[in-house]
Amino acid sequence: MKTTMEANVSERVHCENDSIAALLRERFSEQSTLVLDLISSPGSGKTSLIEATVRAVGKDYRIGALTGGVGTERDAERLRALGIPARQILTGGGCHLDARLVNSALSPGGFEGLDLLFIENVGGLICPATHDLGEDLKVALLSVTEGDDKPFKYPGIFSRAALTLITKVDLLPYVSFDLDAVRAELASLNPAGRVIVTSAMTGDGIWQWCQTLSDRLSAKVSVASWVV
Repeated sequence: MKTTMEANVSERVHCENDSIAALLRERFSEQSTLVLDLISSPGSGKTSLIEATVRAVGKDYRIGALTGGVGTERDAERLRALGIPARQILTGGGCHLDARLVNSALSPGGFEGLDLLFIENVGGLICPATHDLGEDLKVALLSVTEGDDKPFKYPGIFSRAALTLITKVDLLPYVSFDLDAVRAELASLNPAGRVIVTSAMTGDGIWQWCQTLSDRLSAKVSVASWVV
């Protein structure tokens, strides 16, 4: 159980995070940039999803990425190889990104005028779910190789995520994964959430994913224009 001092410190940290996140959200709104916080277990395919998105619609949209990790630049290097601005956020062992880290990563510049900004969170389904990064929506990824029991084991993220992607479905013939059961669990946790079944390897579901991004971006631009 937390002591009173620990609870007060935790509250101050969350308040500071929310204040910075609000400023980031205002910045992203002014620039009409759709921001997506990608959350999943390690190895579920976040970087591969961004790569597939760039290959599919990179000619139509200006895309950038911030990638969270403990100690390497590999994810950012993979994305920069596709010609998009990408910056690695090294947490030094931290289990999640927060708004302060995102703000610091954006401060050197190079991410202005984007249509889509992906924030690839540190691998994990608990801590990353609770921090506001100024994003428009949280996107949860669940690989079929992880097993079909994850939604009820980690209800926090799956109840918050506006969109859940079932990834690596090209491997379904080789693993035990009840897709219908997972859909039912996700619907019970978040009736308003959407589920898309994808494979970055074969391209399954990538068109639906990209169309969803396009629709969300158009809606955000329309709201920004109306406010102005």
